[in-house]
Amino acid sequence: VQLQASGGGLVQAGGSLRLSCVASGRTFSSYYMLGWFRQAPGKEREFVAAISRSGDTYYTDSVKGRFTISRDSAKNTMYLQMSSLKPEDTAVYYCALGPASPAVVATAVLYGYWGQGTQVTVSS
Repeated sequence: VQLQASGGGLVQAGGSLRLSCVASGRTFSSYYMLGWFRQAPGKEREFVAAISRSGDTYYTDSVKGRFTISRDSAKNTMYLQMSSLKPEDTAVYYCALGPASPAVVATAVLYGYWGQGTQVTVSS
């Protein structure tokens, strides 16, 4: 499976971006959990959001109400709509696929496939 993330860029605080992640080689339906993680300079990779095969969504507290994760199985594409962006959202964002159960949705090591990352920079 190969993942291609896109949609990052430079945006002012309060702005919006939509990230996309396209999978090739295997369909999304083969994986239970699709997730977005991010890594800021000097920090560990952290969980942002995930969506299960059944459509259940999970978010880290800092993005709840601002970010929305979704999937289009027909297009084998996952999205992360980000609104009301803050400078602290600045990071490289990675999409990932994995069989993680909801209990461990935020555990990066349980995701077996990763995209290359897309840079999101939010200016103040």
